[in-house]
Amino acid sequence: MTTVLAQLREQRNSHALEMRNLLDKNQSTWNNELQAKYEEHDQSIQMLDKQIGNHQRMMDLQAEERFGLQDQGGTNANNSGDTSPAGKAKAMYNKWLRGGDNAISAEEWAVIRNTMSTTTGSEGGYTVQSEVAATVINAMKNYSAMRGSGLCGIIQTAAGNPLSYPTSDGTSEEGEVIPENQTATDEDATFGTLSLNVFKFSSKVITVPIELIQDASIDVEAFVRDRIAQRLGRITERKFTLGSGTGEPKGIVTASSVGVAAATGNAATITYDHLVDLEHSVDRAYRVGAAFMMNDLTLAYVRKIKDDYGRPLFVPGCDVATGGEPATLMNRPLVINPFMDDIGASAKPIGFGNLSYYKIRDVMQMSLYRFTDSAYTKKGQVGFLAWSRHGGNLIDVGGAFKLFQNSAT
Repeated sequence: MTTVLAQLREQRNSHALEMRNLLDKNQSTWNNELQAKYEEHDQSIQMLDKQIGNHQRMMDLQAEERFGLQDQGGTNANNSGDTSPAGKAKAMYNKWLRGGDNAISAEEWAVIRNTMSTTTGSEGGYTVQSEVAATVINAMKNYSAMRGSGLCGIIQTAAGNPLSYPTSDGTSEEGEVIPENQTATDEDATFGTLSLNVFKFSSKVITVPIELIQDASIDVEAFVRDRIAQRLGRITERKFTLGSGTGEPKGIVTASSVGVAAATGNAATITYDHLVDLEHSVDRAYRVGAAFMMNDLTLAYVRKIKDDYGRPLFVPGCDVATGGEPATLMNRPLVINPFMDDIGASAKPIGFGNLSYYKIRDVMQMSLYRFTDSAYTKKGQVGFLAWSRHGGNLIDVGGAFKLFQNSAT
């Protein structure tokens, strides 16, 4: 199945390259024949994407059923022989996952406390070492477009103390020409601060059958880590997008202003002119490295929009992992965020700007609790619950990121 998946991806890349070549070689001579070729390749890509998705889901299901595999040499993934600090931390963490507090010796607890970001709290639990926390946070990229895009700024701190981030808007400032022997004019820069505090997130309880915990061939650590990353990745992504800033991170949509408000009659419409206006609503100082952000349904609509020459604005990506190009819209990077609005009355379905001004803060402390009380024992399960702290805010006062808003009617 892996071979088939590789072949499908190779076919997809071939079609994507052909689409890029059509657009690059026909800058101002687009015609119906070229459009037909473009759409033929596009339809092939959409069909291949469905096949790739089906194969990937099947492989994920098979991996889920096996719940972790031994490596090719037949050794257990939980006993890889990794003697590095990270490897030792992972081994002790896995030992605790299987056996609980009593499975860890006094010497091992001493090592754990020496490598933790903080001491174990009064409520107990396992405060995972920073090496283990880093692997979980890294895995969260798979479930968070803003984190995984590499465009947002990410700050990691050892503790969760309140943090104020300095801001200054210099977009309207400029120097001056001074005649000889004249005094330069004063113009003080204006500074402010925005908070980048962290908030407590829960993975909810993850239940694992006791039989799988006892099976030495099962990589329990990988399964629990992936579930934690999946759940925390999705809830943080939602809050990084739509959070109110009160008792939770301030989302980029909440923190941003509207750059383009569509005229009446555009409650369910986005045009080429809207996208151009949105792009230019952001000061050009911020447009270096800027990107569009929308959900997948909006992208399906936008990819049908054409420029003044009749050429599609959307260019599909090739396999980035092998040196290909990412998908672009109007030659800008594209971030697919499932928590952006759908197109609709008064909705804000598209954002554009420099995402590096949105700062994500992770506290490198993560507490994991293991439950074996009667509520779980009578079901033959062990429960795991992770707590972590994260924050986010748009650290900008000059309009680095703007939104397109549909009309009300």
